[in-house]
Amino acid sequence: MTTKRMTVAQAIIEFLAHQYTVDGDVRVRTIAGTYGIFGHGNVAGIGQALLQYSIDEPSLMPYHQARNEQGMVHESIAYSRMTRRMSTYANAASVGPGATNMLTGAAVATTNRLPVLLLPSDTFANRAPDPVLQQLEQPHDASLTVNDAFKPLSRYFDRIHRPEQLFSSLLGAMRVLTDPMETGAVTVCVPEDVQAEVIDVPLEFLADREWHIRRPRAERSSIDAAVAAIRSAKRPLIVAGGGVVYSDAHDVLRRFVDKTGIPVGTSQAGVGSLNWDHPQALGAVGATGTFAANRAAHDADVVIGIGTRYSDFTAASRTAFQNPDVTFVNINVASFDAFKHGSATPVVGDARSTLEEMLELIGDYAVSPEYRASYSTDLTAWHAAVDASFVDQKRVLPSQAEIIGAVQAASDPRDVVVCAAGSLPGDLHKLWRVRDPLGYHVEYAFSTMGYEIAGGIGVARADTTRDSIVMVGDGSYLMLNSEIVSAVAEGVKFIVVLIQNHGYASIGHLSEDLGSQRYGTDYRFHNKTKNTFTTDTVLPVDLATNAESLGMDVIRVEPSENAIADLSAAVATAKASSRATLIHINSDPLLYAPDGEGWWDVPVAAVSTIASTQQARAEYDKAVQKQRPLIGKGSVERHR
Repeated sequence: MTTKRMTVAQAIIEFLAHQYTVDGDVRVRTIAGTYGIFGHGNVAGIGQALLQYSIDEPSLMPYHQARNEQGMVHESIAYSRMTRRMSTYANAASVGPGATNMLTGAAVATTNRLPVLLLPSDTFANRAPDPVLQQLEQPHDASLTVNDAFKPLSRYFDRIHRPEQLFSSLLGAMRVLTDPMETGAVTVCVPEDVQAEVIDVPLEFLADREWHIRRPRAERSSIDAAVAAIRSAKRPLIVAGGGVVYSDAHDVLRRFVDKTGIPVGTSQAGVGSLNWDHPQALGAVGATGTFAANRAAHDADVVIGIGTRYSDFTAASRTAFQNPDVTFVNINVASFDAFKHGSATPVVGDARSTLEEMLELIGDYAVSPEYRASYSTDLTAWHAAVDASFVDQKRVLPSQAEIIGAVQAASDPRDVVVCAAGSLPGDLHKLWRVRDPLGYHVEYAFSTMGYEIAGGIGVARADTTRDSIVMVGDGSYLMLNSEIVSAVAEGVKFIVVLIQNHGYASIGHLSEDLGSQRYGTDYRFHNKTKNTFTTDTVLPVDLATNAESLGMDVIRVEPSENAIADLSAAVATAKASSRATLIHINSDPLLYAPDGEGWWDVPVAAVSTIASTQQARAEYDKAVQKQRPLIGKGSVERHR
């Protein structure tokens, strides 16, 4: 057997450079490149390997700097989503805090079912200099390191104690990265001494290897049952999730609903399943949904979930579906999701292949003219409400809806809006009129504050033919803005619309609804006497100057009656530029988007001395009566 003598780190990099994901006629690198922040744990291992290949074979493994380990993982996740999970990045971090900084990113990837490879360094396997700098010691377990924290967050976890373990470990990692049913964060820990050790690597291990995306066909019996359930339906509704996007099932979904007239509501991850102006596209469903979709959900007798995990927002905390005889048909590549919530008809299979079979079997079924007229009337009314919310009211401090409308109007159909946390995801879910299957990129499974800027860079890396437009509030911007420097360093063009409302707008609104009076959600000076931050004077914070100091071009939209017109012009200027640009605009956080008639279960204090909390609890007790213990036929209302 012919071998190549190299370090473990060199073997890792060369192996990863030769992995390819194949889906039909499409073949791409599974690992598009490596992000790395170096410390004593990996500078002589992964760092040295990347340096060596940059000299000997510069194109083998693209390397990107990052300023924060969490940020680089977010960039990788966003890239993965834009490539429909076919490609991602490796992320190398040093021992201790460098590694643990990636924990949030691991949770984001696994929660969203998106592949990312994490290579945290670990303390010495030989324990010669034990304990080393940044090592966590636990007296009850000498083998425990901070990297064990990745175990519950990862879909695959391994620690390479000896060089010979490299082969099985990396092959196992690739299997999970490319498996649509199992994918998420893949963590391979490499002790710092092992990275630098020598190993004789078989050349076939370093050769090109293809990993074919599996599109498993569902059992014919389950497809027949699903078709029978749909054909019996009077008021069916499709709930389209991220599985539609990842399996590229947009075209067959459109043909299916064109034929049957079944309307579609979308989860956050499923936005883009249909373009907004399709006659069966009712928009967002659930807690942040449109009233068109939520009214259809309320009375639906058969709900067809396609590639959705039915989060509490999608199901409106199990209050969205109120028909006592509702039946659920759950189509999902993962049985874990297909069987959720008491589904009467789980269909375990790829969304695209399953829909193609169902389209052939559905026959002449179509919804009644009366049902079509009913949801069409609601949809027309919703579009009118959105149009009204977009109208420029010439306010000095515009509403968030007006801002979204202006950005939407100035964007191109293939542009990608990026967001993750705060009040923006809810408003975007309702209001953003998606015109492209990949045009909506909101990380909402983990709804991670700080994802937006890094995510926007990942989107921009994945497709330079589109503009990546990040919409972010000041609270989330302050969580993680350091990756701006990474974009500036590499000339990555993306646009940030930073909405300044001097606090946490989303939690502020929620806090008010729950009787907690926006406590702790305003960015104000501290009132030590009252132990609050609720004062009239905002902090003298200039986030536009902050972004400017990090190297971005900045356009300031000053508070005035022309703010929305100035914003429109600013977006046009940013799109015409080849440089990263941030647009700063102030808003009024007390002006809300149209109500979509959804509900979200957030418990209210059962007893309180505060009148507002007492009132909120009474309203909560009334609302929670609509919850159902299971989503599926035979469920009964929850009694308290």
